[in-house]
Amino acid sequence: MKGSEGSRQGLNAAAARPGSVVRRVREQAGAHVRALTRSNSGLTLDYDNPPGDPGLFGPDAVCWRVHGDFPAMLAGGVSALLMQTMHPLALAGVWDHSSFRTDMQGRLGRTAQFIAGTTYGNRADAMRLIERVRRIHAGVTGTAPDGRAYAASDPALLTWVHVAEVSSFLAAYLRYVGPLSHAEQDRYYDEVALVAELLGATEVPRSRDQIAAYLDRMRPQLLVTERTHEVVRLVMQMPVANPLLVPAVRIMADAGIALLPEWVRRELGLAGANVSALRRPLSLAGMRVLAPTLRWSLGGGLAARARRRAAAAPR
Repeated sequence: MKGSEGSRQGLNAAAARPGSVVRRVREQAGAHVRALTRSNSGLTLDYDNPPGDPGLFGPDAVCWRVHGDFPAMLAGGVSALLMQTMHPLALAGVWDHSSFRTDMQGRLGRTAQFIAGTTYGNRADAMRLIERVRRIHAGVTGTAPDGRAYAASDPALLTWVHVAEVSSFLAAYLRYVGPLSHAEQDRYYDEVALVAELLGATEVPRSRDQIAAYLDRMRPQLLVTERTHEVVRLVMQMPVANPLLVPAVRIMADAGIALLPEWVRRELGLAGANVSALRRPLSLAGMRVLAPTLRWSLGGGLAARARRRAAAAPR
């Protein structure tokens, strides 16, 4: 570990030197990785201004830590997407109104921008993102294949989408980054409930125990259909524009699947004897190799920029 840490520090020092080869490699690698989650929403967020603005949470928030690790968030995003599609009404809304089947990268990028912006953006930008999503949700209505009406603005559906996301993000952090105390995990859920409520969700779980109880209550409402299996297929064969990133994306997909609760993997057909026994150790091994490289290529990221903004004294 000490040798690995020394090597990483040496690469960081080399990357900091103007004009260095290491710096150019780092910048190019970072650009390729960021392309995976580049948003096509048309919105530009300012993570550097205004000075002193802490955003919705501020640097001391647990969500700043959890949402700051790019590899873990990618794996958590895969897990969240697969969980969300088990709700027939949530899946119907995405199926009928989203381009994710033909532009999965675009969907991933817009979601990544929303999470990053509401976590690290200044307060005005965070609220602008939330209001934009509320306007989009207002137009997402229809009828599911089972005949039930759905609306993306339904508070119950918003709560389901939120819980599937944040429980996956936290699970990814705990498995692929490091531990958090039970109190810190509860604080994380309490913090991020604010965004769900601003979107219109109600009765949002705000602790580990409440999240677990909520998921148990939701199980009878979840269903795996042909549409669900199609989403699983798309995730497993996620198209990547840059062929060099294909192995990394495949590792991320497996790492995300490994995060799913056993009963979810079983329902999705991802918990066969051979698959289930191998996925966890292989995903852990793959992330141990891949994650440090991704972190190095991205440098401090948005969290570092937002931290500088929040620490700057307003003029």
